[in-house]
Amino acid sequence: MQLKSPHLSLHPYIVLMGMSLLIIASFWSLDIQLSKLLSVRSWELMGKFFGELLVPNFSGNFLNKVFQASLETLAMSALGTLIAALFGIVLAFPASKTYANDPIYIRTITRWILNALRSIPELVWAALLLISVGLGPFAGTLALALHTTGVLGRLFADAIENAPTQPAETLRIMGVGELKIFLYATLPSILPQLISYSLYRWENNIRAATVLGVVGGGGLGQMLAFHMSLFQMQDTSTILMTMIGLVLLVDSFSYFLRRYLDN
Repeated sequence: MQLKSPHLSLHPYIVLMGMSLLIIASFWSLDIQLSKLLSVRSWELMGKFFGELLVPNFSGNFLNKVFQASLETLAMSALGTLIAALFGIVLAFPASKTYANDPIYIRTITRWILNALRSIPELVWAALLLISVGLGPFAGTLALALHTTGVLGRLFADAIENAPTQPAETLRIMGVGELKIFLYATLPSILPQLISYSLYRWENNIRAATVLGVVGGGGLGQMLAFHMSLFQMQDTSTILMTMIGLVLLVDSFSYFLRRYLDN
């Protein structure tokens, strides 16, 4: 009979104690002033703010502008995700460990590229691209595409590595090239997973596209930043309602499409 070391049983408690100390230190270092948040004055100001948001602007001219901006936001997210999926699968092929014949430095460099792309937030990419391409949805689309390429490339590479190896090994024994092995053996087995990852990132990019508009990336976010800066709360309320509706619409579409693919 093998006895467990008492040091091993203490390990989870040490981790929990360390996490508790970090949480306490976080409250102390952030100088969270709950008294101001819970004061009567704060609740009065927040109530006044939300009260102004309860009266949206439903005028025909403004709703037409919001509709055009919604289409722009939807197009930014969809095109950015599509570009990222295409470049992600191209970079995932050399970034995976499945194809061992490739030199190790190719996989290392590709992984570095993917890490760099997803480590830089969309807002930073948008700020950099605004300098070169100017204000508008083009910068926002490219920012989404660059960041999402890093995310999807890593997810796609992991999917390739976890794919069944028997079909690929059979073709490899027959002398088939690595690219054809990927296209005819690996890709068909992981395609539903790749589509599911892409749809999930599209949902995230809808939200990100609205944020990018705040820095001049176009779409609903740019309208939101403009009307909030002028304290036009009725217009702001309409834009926020449209954002919520757009996210719910894309989430629902993506959910039902993933269920259909799984079946």
